[in-house]
Amino acid sequence: MDNKKTEQLKNYTVNNEEQHGLTTNQGLKIAEDEFSLKAGQRGPTLMEDFHFREKMTHFDHERIPERIVHARGVGAHGIFQLYESLEDITKADFLTNPSKVTPVFVRFSTVQGSRGSNDTVRDVRGFATKFYTDEGNYDLVGNNMPVFFIQDAIKFPDFVHAVKPEPHTEIPQGASAHDTFWDFIGQNPETAHMVMWVMSDRAIPRSLRMMEGFGVHTFRLVNAAGRSHFVKFHWKPVLGMHSFVWDEAQQIAGKNPDFHREDLYEAIEKGQYPEWELGLQLIPEEDEHKFDFDILDPTKLWPEEEVPVKLVGKMTLNQNVSNFFAETEQVAFHPGHVVPGIDFSNDPLLQGRLFSYTDTQLSRLGGPNFHQIPINRPVCPFHNNQRDGMHQMTIHQGQTSYHRNGLNANQPAPVPAEQGGYEHYQERIDGRKIRGRSESFLDFYSQAKLFYNSLAPYEQAHVKKAFSFELGKCKSSHVKANAVALLNHVDRSLAQEVADQIGVSLPEENMEVISDKSSPALSMANTILAPDTKKVAIVRVGDPDVEQFAEWTTALTEHKVNYTIVGEKLHDLPNPLRVTATYETTDPTLFDAVLLVSSEASIPTPALAFIETTFKHYKPLALALSNQQALATARVKLDEAGVYDLTNSTIQAFINGIAQGRFWERPL
Repeated sequence: MDNKKTEQLKNYTVNNEEQHGLTTNQGLKIAEDEFSLKAGQRGPTLMEDFHFREKMTHFDHERIPERIVHARGVGAHGIFQLYESLEDITKADFLTNPSKVTPVFVRFSTVQGSRGSNDTVRDVRGFATKFYTDEGNYDLVGNNMPVFFIQDAIKFPDFVHAVKPEPHTEIPQGASAHDTFWDFIGQNPETAHMVMWVMSDRAIPRSLRMMEGFGVHTFRLVNAAGRSHFVKFHWKPVLGMHSFVWDEAQQIAGKNPDFHREDLYEAIEKGQYPEWELGLQLIPEEDEHKFDFDILDPTKLWPEEEVPVKLVGKMTLNQNVSNFFAETEQVAFHPGHVVPGIDFSNDPLLQGRLFSYTDTQLSRLGGPNFHQIPINRPVCPFHNNQRDGMHQMTIHQGQTSYHRNGLNANQPAPVPAEQGGYEHYQERIDGRKIRGRSESFLDFYSQAKLFYNSLAPYEQAHVKKAFSFELGKCKSSHVKANAVALLNHVDRSLAQEVADQIGVSLPEENMEVISDKSSPALSMANTILAPDTKKVAIVRVGDPDVEQFAEWTTALTEHKVNYTIVGEKLHDLPNPLRVTATYETTDPTLFDAVLLVSSEASIPTPALAFIETTFKHYKPLALALSNQQALATARVKLDEAGVYDLTNSTIQAFINGIAQGRFWERPL
């Protein structure tokens, strides 16, 4: 399918793998590139060596400042297409024409760590989408969680300073389990809701392809008649939402720190294109105050049972980047990049982001012309009177560069709204200039309680362990006690268990919010379950039956399950028996399930580690053993949930188990 953006990028692409002679940046052909120019073979390098100077100078300046937050990211190209016109709620062209295919670029990221940190840390994940529409670029810049830690953007520097590595040690990297973060949490009760999300399984996604995305803020959609709806944006993954268990996430960080970016890259290369449906929650302007929460508060979500999510289109990522720096690293997102029909609300965190993002790009990308970098250029024409500046790539012609002008018939001239010009929604504003917070923002705990109530029992157990781990890493008793005091407002039993684990006292007074209200949409237990794109390690011991082996691999392939055959050493045998990974080059944590096939009387220790680790992480496990006593010493219970003996069970039963993903009822 044609993609206007990727076609545009071809105009800026150079393939150095083709037969080209080596030149300087000035086009001068170079005869020697291995030795500096010297005064004699053992003499000093000469200052006149312009080739050395150019090559080394460029090398010394190859890096640009990394993002302060969201530094570690991965991106991909794709397309978005609408299901049906939304012209009743917006005049945005890409949301009113179902026949239109809109190019997109998506960047996923972690928040806390540097570019060199691990993929699988416990953290919020950024989910930023750039739509290259015919009316200009629209950026939906969000996270994989629908709320945030703070209510007002003026506190954003404080939050980031607190969660980043502590300044006196630069420790820890890519983690929130330290004193300054939890000190900030304890001192700022508005964080209570978000911190429940970050301590949940949402913070350790199995794959970037298997997590939700949210615009976080309340925006406006405005139709051609000027009618406004408040809107929250959602990305719903077609594969459902799935996560790691914490022990697994920690192990993968050591085994493959690039797990998520590699997973995304490989899926796209295999044609298993990641897909999300765009969902909208809509509230008519006249209903703004009909809820028991303030819809402009970024620490609050709109429960889907009260405000349903309408699925309006699908995004498919179908092309990897060709150069990480040029595309993923230089892409510049900004929530202020909007098109007609999309506008802002008075969310105070959003209002601050509308300033901060432009300011950031000026520093990171070297000046005001960052929009001319190929990945950031719109696919529609752009004309204005902005001139010069660092890294200006356009040769502007003509005499005038101001408005109004008579020498050029006032061109480029403003475009009337009825012809597509952007027009801000005319909201009535009354009030005094103050520094303060609306009373409607002061309920810090009700939705934190709602979230916790909505989780399945195993999810609640994971939250308790997460709090215990994170606070257990803190050194200050004062910090730990304040964090437990915060939890005491959310759930008394949660606070009690965490307090017991980390050695602090539970507050005497029970401050728990009294509510049994829940929202099933918030639990990952209610997600889509399918085997598609899951990864299975087939651990081969000895010489299994080729026909049966082929039957199993065929069935896995038919159900879109990816498999890798693992053995003691690589074998150049015909498929389906070819061993492509060894116990040394891979690890059970990198797979969603394991199938152990053995013709031997005993199982070697490395193969045992595969099935024991898989069992410990609640994943499905299939066994095809010629000797049923081969696992007599294994710490695996063959009669437990999610364990399939293929001598008396079918491969389909195992595939169904792969779809289920985890068997939380399994005792360990």
